[in-house]
Amino acid sequence: MWSRRRDRAEDAVRADAVQAASALAAHLQGGGELQPLQVNDVPLACGEVVFADVICSAARFYGTEVAYLPSTSGYFEDHPTFGRRWVSNGRLDARRRREAENAALPQWRDHTVARVLLTSTGVRLRPTGSRDWLPFDHALLTGVAAEEEPAVVLSYSVCAPLLLSGPATPWLSVAIEHLGPVRRIL
Repeated sequence: MWSRRRDRAEDAVRADAVQAASALAAHLQGGGELQPLQVNDVPLACGEVVFADVICSAARFYGTEVAYLPSTSGYFEDHPTFGRRWVSNGRLDARRRREAENAALPQWRDHTVARVLLTSTGVRLRPTGSRDWLPFDHALLTGVAAEEEPAVVLSYSVCAPLLLSGPATPWLSVAIEHLGPVRRIL
C-alpha cells in the first residue's frame, strides 16, 4: 500500500516537472526570458545572474587507474630441484586484478546530493557537506542529453560529464539549452 502511494507521488512529481519544462520551453520560444533570482549566500562574478537554485543528485562519469595490492598469501613448497620456496597465490592475485580493472572502468562516480545554481555564466554545484562551489561554464558545454528518469547529462569539453537528477532537471535542461551554445543529444 505504501509503495503504491509513493509511486503515485513520484509519478505526480514527474508529470509536474515535465509540464513545467514544457511551459518554460513555450515561454522561451515565444520570446520570453528567464527570471532572475536573488541569492545572497553565494559568491557570484560581476554581472552574473542566478536563474535557478535547486537541490539535485549529482554524479560524474569517469574512469580511474587500476590499483590493487598483490596478495601476501601463499604457501611454502618443498620442490625437489629448487628446495623450499614461497609460492604466491596466483588465483587470488588474478581475482584482485580483475576486480580492480572492473572498478577502474568509466562509470558514474561521486554520487552526492548537491545544491545547484543555474546562472548566466554556467552551472554552479556545491555538494552537501562541502564549502566549495564547482563551476561548470556554459562556454565549455558541448551537449545536453535528457535521460529516461528525470535526469540530464551535461557534457563539457574539458571535464567529465555531469549527471543531474531530480524533479528540477527537465526545467534545468530547457533553461541550460536556452542559455548556452549547446546541441541536444537524444
